[in-house]
Amino acid sequence: MTAPAAPLGLLAELTHRCPLQCPYCSNPLELERAGNELDTETWLRVFDEAAALGVLQVHFSGGEPTARKDLPALAERVASHGMYSNLITSGVLLDRRMLDTLQTAGLDHIQLSFQDIETESAERIGGLPGAQARKLEAARMIKEAGFPLTLNFVVHRQNLERLPGMIEMGLELGAGRIEIAHVQYYGWGLVNRDALLPSRDQLIAATEVVEAARIRLKGRLVIDYVVPDYYAARPKSCMGGWGRRFINITPVGKALPCHAAESLPGFDFPSVRETALAEIWNHSDAFERYRGTDWMPEPCQSCERREIDWGGCRCQAFALTGDAGRTDPACALSPDHDVMAAAVAARGDLPTEFVYRRIGGAPVGEAWRHES
Repeated sequence: MTAPAAPLGLLAELTHRCPLQCPYCSNPLELERAGNELDTETWLRVFDEAAALGVLQVHFSGGEPTARKDLPALAERVASHGMYSNLITSGVLLDRRMLDTLQTAGLDHIQLSFQDIETESAERIGGLPGAQARKLEAARMIKEAGFPLTLNFVVHRQNLERLPGMIEMGLELGAGRIEIAHVQYYGWGLVNRDALLPSRDQLIAATEVVEAARIRLKGRLVIDYVVPDYYAARPKSCMGGWGRRFINITPVGKALPCHAAESLPGFDFPSVRETALAEIWNHSDAFERYRGTDWMPEPCQSCERREIDWGGCRCQAFALTGDAGRTDPACALSPDHDVMAAAVAARGDLPTEFVYRRIGGAPVGEAWRHES
């Protein structure tokens, strides 16, 4: 068997600790406590192995990665190998001293998240009073320190009407890029789907706003746009295909093909505590099982798009059908496509209350796991 190409990027989920409690968080429902996290030396070894494997980018994520006091040492090790480094942060723990230390360590780029442009709404969504002012100050300090800045906005039915203002905020804060990402409905997002899923009209209007802004701001601001699957006819290429471009390391050291893969049953995800990164990437069952096209059922197996969308999202297939090996229901050709329509039809006129992301706060019972 031909060895797979080296992963483009490594997502280092340093911790699940976070001052915010966003109801669409991409972390798993069962969050890891600080005492279980990888130690500094293990992370440094992982980055050495990533460089040897051919990884080009390292993204420091969480939770809130700045909760780790060893973040500068980790950034310095990544920089020593010439890998590009990116910090994905809420900004609420940042100060100028930390930014100066990270700059000296060689950090390349910072992505700063906002929940909304209106303070009351943003702090209700994030569950942290006072967060908005701290985020705005963080953006100012990031630019003063000379870092390239990307703003991340996760959008949904409760903030989409302010999308034009989000784009303007990107300009005002000096961002070179903004990411407008609709909630992806697995994990906490699936639990809160009725509170977050926009209407088709909202989605159409949002897409028109983004397309117009891309034309108007060409050369001034790059706008990335990620849509939800619930109104789609074809699935997205999740993570560029299972085990093809990215490797995710959890706070406790599990290696995953995507950040939501722990939701899938029947896997024994290898740990970097015991297994070298190259062995995991090249030979582990967890990465091989849905890599490529041999695993695909019909209609994927004979579809001309099979090496474009790579079968869509395995986590979404499991969440909505109970079987990770089925065709992603986002595809109009999927025999399960009607579950998407049913979810949209079940969406109420008024959003439900949030179930906030909290350690020990996962929903009780099995009803949320899949809908088959």
